[in-house]
Parts: sequence; structure tokens; C-alpha cells
Amino acid sequence: MQKEKKLSEIIIEDQKIIDNKELSLLESLIPVVILMCLLAYNIFVEDGEWFGGYSNQYILLIGGFITALVGFRNKVSFGTMVAEVWENWKSVFVPITILFLVGALAGTWLVSGIIPAMVYYGLQVLSPEIFLPASVIIAAIISIATGSSWTTSATVGIALVGIGSALGIPTGMIAGAVISGAYFGDKMSPLSDTTNLAPAMAGTDLFTHIKYMAYTTVPTIIVTLIVFAVLSATIDTAGSADISSLLASIDNTFYISPWLFLVPGAVIGMILMKTKPLIALGIGVFLAAIFAFIFQGDVLSSLSDSNFKSIMTSVWTDVEIKTDNDTLTELFSSGGILGMIWTILLIICAMVFGGIMDAIGALAKITKSLLSVATSVFGLFGSTVLSCFGLNAIASDQYLAIVIPGKMFKKAYEDKGLAPENLSRTLEDSGTVTSVLIPWNTCGAYQSGVLGVGVGEYFIYAIFNYLSPITTLIFAAFSIKIRQLVKK
Repeated sequence: MQKEKKLSEIIIEDQKIIDNKELSLLESLIPVVILMCLLAYNIFVEDGEWFGGYSNQYILLIGGFITALVGFRNKVSFGTMVAEVWENWKSVFVPITILFLVGALAGTWLVSGIIPAMVYYGLQVLSPEIFLPASVIIAAIISIATGSSWTTSATVGIALVGIGSALGIPTGMIAGAVISGAYFGDKMSPLSDTTNLAPAMAGTDLFTHIKYMAYTTVPTIIVTLIVFAVLSATIDTAGSADISSLLASIDNTFYISPWLFLVPGAVIGMILMKTKPLIALGIGVFLAAIFAFIFQGDVLSSLSDSNFKSIMTSVWTDVEIKTDNDTLTELFSSGGILGMIWTILLIICAMVFGGIMDAIGALAKITKSLLSVATSVFGLFGSTVLSCFGLNAIASDQYLAIVIPGKMFKKAYEDKGLAPENLSRTLEDSGTVTSVLIPWNTCGAYQSGVLGVGVGEYFIYAIFNYLSPITTLIFAAFSIKIRQLVKK
């Protein structure tokens, strides 16, 4: 019977890596090169509107079609491709369901006054001078406690973007700070699925992995905090000039009370008690709906002639709360479940491309080619980093970006006399954290959809995420904390 490892809501089986000897490296790279060229053309020439609002989805499907043609030429059956795509779709069923619930959560937390209350009290506590580093720290604490960057963004992340926007701080900076902190916590928390998966693939234990990972992760988060502290001290925050008018506008529109924090407190508490995210978020939607009826009767009445209809509207579709401040009116809007459709379709299409690439053996071929050029210790680390980042872009899934390189490079690390924690640390430093930098990766699509900030906007400010693989390569280049195997 095949052994399975259940990690949070994701089931990672002993991954079968398809190696197609009929396929050449050039053929493996053809779909990747065409996909990247089409995406670049869409971004830089067509301003993201080549095929209308769903251009990236169409491009991923075109990439999947080209990959299938390469597969047919190399004797891969249509059934094999469909089977791999289906496996990919099954792996993202829970994340997609979570996205639906996050859309409903955002809508109900808006009309219930929870998000406005977070903004109201946050404006009084978080000044512009400390806002960005404080956001990193807050997100890191929640992520360590919950073991989930996704939960962090869906709760405090949304609130921090709202508070920072009201202060006049660019949303890209805020999202970058939230994501940096969230992925620091996701890496270092023993509750995180990727933090359990990486040592399992490399052949070391969880706490050795976390301890060894701290050598590269702590310096990286310190540099991240310094950069955000400098940014906070230098940015022009026009919105901070008259906080009193913002507070008055929120107070006039919503009933604001600390009691509203019972709902997010309950959701975070359930996550800490290892309640399944689907259940915790679902209860968060239900409790917010009840609080909306209790506390925000005037708000519900302003949306429609029926309070129940207003709640259902906030769950499913667009809702906008009118205030006497244009900035707040723009801020207090939500797309509900339907607002997540674009993100969900992007994930589904990315899984088509990644699944067919896996089915024809292209992923294994590309990874093996990287492994073949790793003649030195630094070359081995560099090949691992490139492999993880490349699979995040090609397979569009951070779990595959850990599993495939983990299996492929494990023996190479042993042959070089390197302890397995070197590999597990590198998998996390380059696989886990860079997933959010790829717009069509499940993580990039999720964070962009939840925070309402495009990957292109926050990319440069996700400092922790792109600095982590650089740090691990610096450590490798200067042989800092590169543990050798102990010979018995």
C-alpha cells in the first residue's frame, strides 16, 4: 500500500516523477519558452489585455496545447495527460474552496463592520513611521502561530492593506510587507505543511530543519525589517495628514466596537486549535453575518430593502459601502465569491499547463539537466535554487517545486558529503518563498486575489521572498553553515 503524508489540508503522496526517455531537453523547453514569450508580450505590449480580462488564463491554455503537441510527438497518450491534469486539479480543490470562502469572508467582514473596525483602531495605533515594519512583524507572528501564510493574508493581511491605504501608503508596499512577514512565519512554523514537507523529501527531521533554516532566514528577515523601516521613514503619506476626518467618516457610517473583534479572534483561535481551514473560515462567514444583523442594521438597509438580501449580496457579489470620504468608499468595497473567479480560473489553467508538462516528462528532463551541470558544491546549491524557482513558474505549484527537486537532488547531496538539512533548507529558501512571486502560481494568484494587489505591484517589495534564495546562495558560496555528513 502506498504511503501517504497528510500535511494540513494537502495530501502529498510519494510523487511519481515521469521520466520520458523519448523527450529531449530542447523539446521540454519549447512550451516554456513560448509561454514566457506570450506572457511577456501580453504584459509589456498589450498591457495585460491581449485576450481581454482573462488573457493570462488563455495563454496558459495555449501553453498546455503546445505541450500536448510535444507530448504526442514523443508517444505520450492523451489519457496520460488528462490523468496528470486531473491529479493537479484534485490537489488544488481545497485551496480553491478556501478562495471561495475568503471572498465570502471579505464581503461579510465588510458589511458586519469588522474590517472597518480594524481600520478604525489600526489608524490610531499604527502610525506611518512604523507601519511597514510593524506589518511585517504582525504578519510573521500570526503566520508562525497558524502555520499558514494564506490564513494570515485572509485575516490580518486584508486589514493591514485597508489601514495602510487609508494612511496613503502604496498598496504594493503594504502587500510586500504582509507577504514578507507571512512567508517568514510559514517557513519557520512547525505547523506549516511546507516546513514538514521539505525535511521529509530531503531525509531529515522537522526540528533539525527549522534550526538549520534559521541561519539563513533570521538574517534575511532582519534585512527585510531594516529596508521597510527605511521605507516607512521616507515615504510621503498624504493620507496621514487628517486621520481625524477618516475616523469620523468610519464612525458615521458603521457601528464601531471592540466586540466586532470576537469574530476574527474566533477564526484565528480555531486555526490555532488545528481546526480545518474550511471549517474555520466558514464559521467566520457565518458569525460575521450574525454580527452584521446585530450591529450594522443601517449599513444593510442602505444596500437593499432586505437585510438578508444585503448579506447574501455581500457573500456572492460586488458590494460598496458609501461614505463621505472617497478614499474610504473605494476601500470599503468587496467582490464576494464572484470576485475570486478570475483568480480561481488562473489556478485551474495553470494546473492544466503544469499537469501536461509533468505528464510528458518535461519537468523531470529540465530538473535532470540542471542536476547534470552541478559539478561543485555551489553549483549543486545553485541548480537546486533554479530548479525550485523554475518549477514554481512551470508547474505553478509550490508543493511540486519542493517534491520534485527534493527527490531529484537528494542523492547528489549525499554524494557530495552534505547533510540532508542543506537540501531541505534550500528547498524552502527557494521553493516555498518564491511561489508568491509568480502571478500564475497558486500562491501568487491567491495572495494577489485576497489582498487585491497585483503581483507586479508587490513583487519589488516582497523583499524577504526574493532575498531568501540569494541568502542561501551566499552561504553556499562562502561555505557558511554548510553541514557535512557525519561518517559512522
